[in-house]
Amino acid sequence: MDKLKSAGKSFEISKWEVWEAYRQVKANKGAPGVDKVTMEDFETDLQGNLYRIWNRMSAGSYFPPPVKAVEIPKPHGGGTRVLGVPTISDRIAQTVAAKRLEAKVEPIFHPDSYGYRPNRSALDAVAACRQRCWKSDWVIDLDVEKYFDSVPWDLMVKAVEAHCTDPWVVLYVKRWLAAPLQHADGTLQTRDRGTPQGSAISPVLANLFMHYAFDAWMVREYPTVKFERYADDAVLHCVTNRQANRLLVVIRDRMVEVGLRLHPAKTKVVYCKDGKRRLDHEHTDFTFLGYTFRARAARGRNGETFTSFLPAMSKDAWMKVSGQIRRWRLHLRTGHSIGELAREINPIVRGWMQYYGAFYRTALHPLLERVNDYLMRWLRRKYRRLRAFLKARACWRRITRQYPRLFAQWAWCVGF
Repeated sequence: MDKLKSAGKSFEISKWEVWEAYRQVKANKGAPGVDKVTMEDFETDLQGNLYRIWNRMSAGSYFPPPVKAVEIPKPHGGGTRVLGVPTISDRIAQTVAAKRLEAKVEPIFHPDSYGYRPNRSALDAVAACRQRCWKSDWVIDLDVEKYFDSVPWDLMVKAVEAHCTDPWVVLYVKRWLAAPLQHADGTLQTRDRGTPQGSAISPVLANLFMHYAFDAWMVREYPTVKFERYADDAVLHCVTNRQANRLLVVIRDRMVEVGLRLHPAKTKVVYCKDGKRRLDHEHTDFTFLGYTFRARAARGRNGETFTSFLPAMSKDAWMKVSGQIRRWRLHLRTGHSIGELAREINPIVRGWMQYYGAFYRTALHPLLERVNDYLMRWLRRKYRRLRAFLKARACWRRITRQYPRLFAQWAWCVGF
């Protein structure tokens, strides 16, 4: 595929970039946008559709369609947010621009910025936060209110222009920012700020804006203060209560200066209370990326128990997972085989174990045991000869011995 600017085209965009963007979008398995075109529909004329994207982007004549507005629950519980779902074609076009922009700005990002970045994850942020909470007594738990709805466009575009030498990226970023949201009833919502969460270009734009609005500013003004930031959530570590409160006032003013606002209910100063730090304070716990940090029982290398400040699965995340387990209604699905149930739920349960079981995994055990309880009820309901609990338990033990990896949770909780 041609990597040079084609004759008669305004911008240097290779067909190979469009192809690679298509492969990435396909791997992400996104939902259709306002045109209701699925990936299968798009691939019926794959070559023609990809050519049209490349041709229009290269000529400067690409205009994005409206973005489909979908209300979804937040990843770790605690309400809902509006997700913007672009069309398949628009998602590919955004991915082309996002990869170009990311190559320019990724090297400048702060090492403690973890959201939507290669080789960094939410668990890395939680791990760094845990270590620093052991060393610093005070924490500022920051949450930017309605970040993706509030980002000012002029500052966003200014940041893109400062780093990207490709004029077409700036051109299309402006058009994507201005694309309207289309709601379920068909009404179009025009916007004058913000970027729809869920679009392919939004993560790198969000990180670039917060790099200047917060990360670089913190390094310049308060170089000794450690922090972890994941998108619009951040945790800062302070030595004293006075330092934390003074810094919070300054950060609040900084956010107003860049067109944002700290969430009044979710932003707070927290004391990392544990067995050795015993002062009284209004807030002694906080939640970050689905984990609640607070004083918890721990066991030392010598086997002795003590109280440490540790993260574990938050209550909101626990309730969300519990609700999903209940909605499966496994005990009523007697028309399925045990292998079919395992194939359906294992990827989801394994994801819970990998994320929420990374720290203080015992908090997740009751949920895994609940899955086992539902499976036991399924077993007794499906097979008449196993209605008696003792017979069902004997069957259960035989299955778990013969097929210990049949269900993901059996690696930690065999049950019965």
